[in-house]
Amino acid sequence: MITNEAVLDALSRVQEPELGADLVSLRMIRNIQIEGDRVEFTLVLTTPACPLAMEIQEQCEEAVRRLPGVRDVRITVATDVTSSAALPPENLVQTVKNVVAVGSVKGGVGKSTVAVNIAVALAQRGAAVGLLDADVYGPDIPMMMGCERTPVQTDGKFQPIVRHGVRFFSFGCLVPEETPIIWRGPLLHTGIRQLLKDVLWGELDYLIVDLPPGTGDVPLTLSQSVALTGTVIVTTPQQVALRVALKALKMWRQSGVPILGLVENMSYFVCPGCGIRTDIFDSGGAERAAREAGMPFLGRIPIDLRIREGGDQGTPIVIVDPRADPAVAFREIASRIAAQVSMRNVMSLGRS
Repeated sequence: MITNEAVLDALSRVQEPELGADLVSLRMIRNIQIEGDRVEFTLVLTTPACPLAMEIQEQCEEAVRRLPGVRDVRITVATDVTSSAALPPENLVQTVKNVVAVGSVKGGVGKSTVAVNIAVALAQRGAAVGLLDADVYGPDIPMMMGCERTPVQTDGKFQPIVRHGVRFFSFGCLVPEETPIIWRGPLLHTGIRQLLKDVLWGELDYLIVDLPPGTGDVPLTLSQSVALTGTVIVTTPQQVALRVALKALKMWRQSGVPILGLVENMSYFVCPGCGIRTDIFDSGGAERAAREAGMPFLGRIPIDLRIREGGDQGTPIVIVDPRADPAVAFREIASRIAAQVSMRNVMSLGRS
C-alpha cells in the first residue's frame, strides 16, 4: 500500500541543486494525494525563473515511480517566491518580497540596459516584477521601456506604469525630458523614499532598482529604507572598469548588503558579416574578479546592435528577438539572479 510517508521519504532523496537541501526539508512538496496506483503532488519552486525546474521535476517523478505499486505520477508545478528575512527599521515596500539593486560605480557600463532586460526576463517567466529607476540624474527607463505617458495618481499615490509585463516608475515620468534634476543629498534622500512609498507597487516577487553610478546617497538611502535582498554589480571587462567595480563591492559589503553577483557587459563583439569575434574591451575580466572576490559570476553579455536598437525603441531585446544570443544571455542571468535570491533567503531563514 502506498502511503504519504513513503512518498515523502522517496522525495526527501531529491536535492534542490542550487539550494543544497532536499525538497521535503525545503517544504517544496505539498498536497500529496494517493488514489490506487496513482500519486499526485505539487512541486513548489522558489522562483518561476528556476533554471533547473525540468530536471527537478524529472527526478521527482523517477523517485516516486520506484515505489512499489506506483504506476502513474502526476506533478503540478507551482511557485512561491521566498522573501528576504532581513528587515531594516523601516521597510517602505512591505508588499515586495525581494528588492534587488543593479548598480556600478562607473557610468556607461550598461547597468540600465541590464536592469531592464532582467526585469522583463523575470516577468516572462511568470514572476510579478517591478522596476524602479532610481538614477535621478539620468533616468533612461521610460525610453527603454517604451513609455512617455504621465503616471496616474490615486489618492495621492502614483500608479506604476505597466509595460512588457513589468510595473515601472521613474523620475523621468515626472519631469520634462529636457529638464535636468539638480539635487543635493537631502533632496535625493527624500526623493528616493517618495518613489518607494508613494508608488502603489502592489504584491511583487521582485523589485529591480536601477541605481545611479557612484557610491553616494542613493545606495545608502535604499539600504536604509527597504529590505534589500542583494545587489548585482555590472561592469565591462577592461581593468579600468573592474577596479571601479570592486569599489562598489566594498561599499555594499560595508553596508551589510549581500552581493548577488557580477555581470560582464560588452564582453565581446561578433561581426555580423564575417562572424569573427573581437574582444574590444578585453574579455573574462569580470569572471576572474568575481572569483578572486569570492562572489558569483552571473554571466556575460556581448556587444550587439540589437541591444542598442531595442533600448532606443522601447522594446528590450528579450522581447523583440528572444532567440538572439544576447537575449538568451539576459534570460540566463535573470535565472541566476533569482537562484541567488532563493539561496540567500533559504540560508537566512535557516539561521533565524
